[in-house]
Amino acid sequence: MDGKVKVPKFKVYLTSDQRERLLDLVRNGHASAKKIAHARVLLLSDEDHPDGGREDAFISRTIGLHRNTISRIRGSFVRGGETPALERKVRLTPPTPAKLDGHAEAHLISIACSTPPDGRSRWTLNLIARELVGRKIVTSICVETVRQSLKKVNCDPGKLSDSASRRPMADTSLQRWNKSSISTHRRRTRTSR
Repeated sequence: MDGKVKVPKFKVYLTSDQRERLLDLVRNGHASAKKIAHARVLLLSDEDHPDGGREDAFISRTIGLHRNTISRIRGSFVRGGETPALERKVRLTPPTPAKLDGHAEAHLISIACSTPPDGRSRWTLNLIARELVGRKIVTSICVETVRQSLKKVNCDPGKLSDSASRRPMADTSLQRWNKSSISTHRRRTRTSR
C-alpha cells in the first residue's frame, strides 16, 4: 500500500431525527446485535457530525466488521434509507418449498394413528417416512420432516391412544416433593490426609 486513504463511494448524511433514532437503538440494546452494529456503522459514517465521517478502516477496527460490509451498509442507506441499511430483506418465499402440504400432513397423521405393520408394535419415524413414499404421497422425505410434522400436532406414534389430539397438561401444582425418611442432623467434618 502506498499510504493513500480510500475515499468511501457512498457518503452518509444523517438528519438529527435519524441520528437520535440510531443513538436510541444503540443505547437501548433491545434490537439484534446485527442491527445495533449497522446503526453504529451509520453513526460513525455520518459526515455532518463531529464524531462521524470516520474511515472504513477505523470503523472496521472499532466494530469488528469487514470493510466490504461497511461499504454495503453505507450503500444501502444512501440508496434506500434507514430500513434497508438496518434490517434484512424479507424473503417472499422460503429457501426450499415445504415437502408436506395440508393434504400430505393429513395422510401422515392417519398413518401414525393407524395400526402398525405386521411384526411391529408401533410406528417409527423411518416406517412412516417409507410408508409416505410407498403410497406415493411424496417422492422422498426426511425423517426429521416427519418428526417435526408430528410434533406440530403432538402425535406420538408410540403412544397407546388412537388419536392425534393435543395431550392434556399435567397440573404441576399438585406435585408433591418427595421427602427422605432418613435425615441426618450431624454435621460432616472433613478429615485431612
